[in-house]
Amino acid sequence: MFYHLVTGFHLHFPGSGVVEYISFRAGMALILSLVISLLFGKSIIRLLHRRQVGETVRDLGLEGQVQKQGTPTMGGLIIIGATVVPTLLFARLNNIYILLMLLAMVWLGTIGFIDDYIKVFKKDKRGLAGTFKVIGQVGIGLVIGFTVYFHPAIRTKVEVPQVLAEQFPENEVTRLVEENGNVHYLLDRRQPNTTIPFVKGNELNYSSVMGLFGREARKYTWVLYVLVVVFIITAVSNGANITDGIDGLAAGSSAIIVLALGVLTYIGGNIVFAQYLDVMFIPGIGELVVFIGALLGACIGFLWYNAYPAQVFMGDTGSLALGGVIAALAILVRKELLIPVLCGVFLVENLSVMLQVSWFKYTRKRYGEGRRIFKMAPLHHHYQKLGYHESKIVTRFLIVGVMLAVFTLVTLKLR
Repeated sequence: MFYHLVTGFHLHFPGSGVVEYISFRAGMALILSLVISLLFGKSIIRLLHRRQVGETVRDLGLEGQVQKQGTPTMGGLIIIGATVVPTLLFARLNNIYILLMLLAMVWLGTIGFIDDYIKVFKKDKRGLAGTFKVIGQVGIGLVIGFTVYFHPAIRTKVEVPQVLAEQFPENEVTRLVEENGNVHYLLDRRQPNTTIPFVKGNELNYSSVMGLFGREARKYTWVLYVLVVVFIITAVSNGANITDGIDGLAAGSSAIIVLALGVLTYIGGNIVFAQYLDVMFIPGIGELVVFIGALLGACIGFLWYNAYPAQVFMGDTGSLALGGVIAALAILVRKELLIPVLCGVFLVENLSVMLQVSWFKYTRKRYGEGRRIFKMAPLHHHYQKLGYHESKIVTRFLIVGVMLAVFTLVTLKLR
């Protein structure tokens, strides 16, 4: 909004030119997000206390559970508000990527809010039925998948040799001339492709996968792409939801992941860095750095109140939104194949539950009694059962998260 006011009305005052820079607007979004979450977070927590929006904790035999009883939940409202408001103020609102991310955050946040509302006010511990949660996640996945595949403004540019560039129409090729006389040819691709980590010439077009089933199958590439998007958003959203089990774990892990995605997004949206690192240049994607700055500030600000001992829990309102938004960011920046590495903490937490449930059902059917792989799932509860303190578990998980984020960034050059 601020950007559109300055540029739309041609306002000129000392320093007004800085609004053109994404780095400035991203920094301002981060600062404002921190201010909102820190200043207004306390008021929201008091309001939740007055409304008796407290967490009902099931007795799992874990240390510290009694103290958590009654702690305000629905704190995800702090994260959503502290992300949406700065984005509306500092981002270009005519950018399709910004619109998609705002929609994803509000959409999934609403689903989580309904789930929390049923648990708290309707006194139904089951919350929103799992079927409706999945329908909501699939719904936003379909919206993002179809938009990315068919929207004319969403495209990528990759450098190609002159010989290959001459085989395409002029309107699909951008010719860039450097000061030293070097000429670069960028091929405009509208069909979504992705990055294959650790591989030189590391691009994969989804149509080439469908081509394995014959030339005619390529026309149905959109089906494959949309299914992949739906699966990723659903899986990562649920992974973040499962990770939100002890103080500070989901918020801290998300902050690390978001920071890494911010670096990848800035590089992908900057033609100079993209060429230097030989990665896809995605026109317009750089604007997402403003949204990412706001989201990062919101996660850090929320962590101020969510760190052990937590004064507020994010609830499904925050965890479903965070997971879905992280997945959508990775998809838009064409790094979805890096999600198992970057979101390794979410993945392991998710897998621990799947393995525990599957093994229990199998052994109960085979041996007449269910057996467990872990003392308790998800994995962070396993370590609690082993006697580790919450803060130690969270710290070690975050250290692993930092290592995975650094390794993800190293893939830019490690091929």
